[in-house]
Amino acid sequence: MPTIAIIGQGGMARAHARAWNEIGLAGGIRYVCTPGSPVPLEDAPLARFVTDLDVVLRDPDVDLVSVCTPTPTHADIAIRSLKAGKNVLLEKPIALTMRDALAIRDVAAQSAGILMVAHVVRFFDGYRAIRERVEAGELGRVLTARAQRISAAPGASTWWHDESKSGGVLVDFSIHDFDQLNLFLGRPLSASAKRARPDGPIEVSVDYEGGGSGQVLAFMGMPAGFSFASSLELLGDLGLADHHFAGALQAATSPSGNDVYRVVTPEVVETRAIGAGNPYAHQAEYFLECATSGTDPAFCPTDSAVSALAVSLAARESLATGRPVSVRSE
Repeated sequence: MPTIAIIGQGGMARAHARAWNEIGLAGGIRYVCTPGSPVPLEDAPLARFVTDLDVVLRDPDVDLVSVCTPTPTHADIAIRSLKAGKNVLLEKPIALTMRDALAIRDVAAQSAGILMVAHVVRFFDGYRAIRERVEAGELGRVLTARAQRISAAPGASTWWHDESKSGGVLVDFSIHDFDQLNLFLGRPLSASAKRARPDGPIEVSVDYEGGGSGQVLAFMGMPAGFSFASSLELLGDLGLADHHFAGALQAATSPSGNDVYRVVTPEVVETRAIGAGNPYAHQAEYFLECATSGTDPAFCPTDSAVSALAVSLAARESLATGRPVSVRSE
């Protein structure tokens, strides 16, 4: 059984612990590393709480490190862990700045360990099903992609509500959708963002090399108790596909509610419901396979995480300036 360390103890740490538990590795979680007072994790019953990351990194038995800490800490923790030869599952976004993102990418390229940035939406069954249909050629060339992500206002946090630490809605929340746009449309060129009022929804348009276009709608201002909702719609020159989810994300781990995807081509009109499942467990299982085989994660490569951050930062700058902003990936 691999030996696992979870860095952090917030909501994402609980999601990762549950994922490791679901794939049978709860007993392998040796450490929870956090600077704060320890809060037991139900899914990590044998974990030892430590405050010093070096305790984790000096342990030769630690194979896998789940980094679930506030974004400004990602670069330091990920780079130290990779230099120690650990396999690192790093929560998204990869970093808060392009400089840090590229530094993490470059260290990972030289490390004996594997880095995977946890863009978990790639492991949601509806999104994954659409990707499979696109990769099979059923939609032909994807021309446009539209995504939306809507939730109630986030709860109390010591860091999230400070945009200098979280990047705000466009960096921490919409990055999932920018990642999907990049996946289907290719190389992003520029982003343009606007909103009608300071507390209103944000609309972002992204232009792509070759003429593709994408749109993202983001809003984290719905009333308390609103069930999270998201969608993805693709139009190709041979057909269309869409996925809509409306329900709840229970403890940020497993979806429930209305969860369907549809594919329409001249030959096929198909609608399917998505079964219940924990995408964080799918993600953990895939990362474990990559770490065990020493294989870079082709399903969600580091360059994709860097590109998604680049679009997020361009969109954020556009929102601030009122002008389109070029996407700078290097």
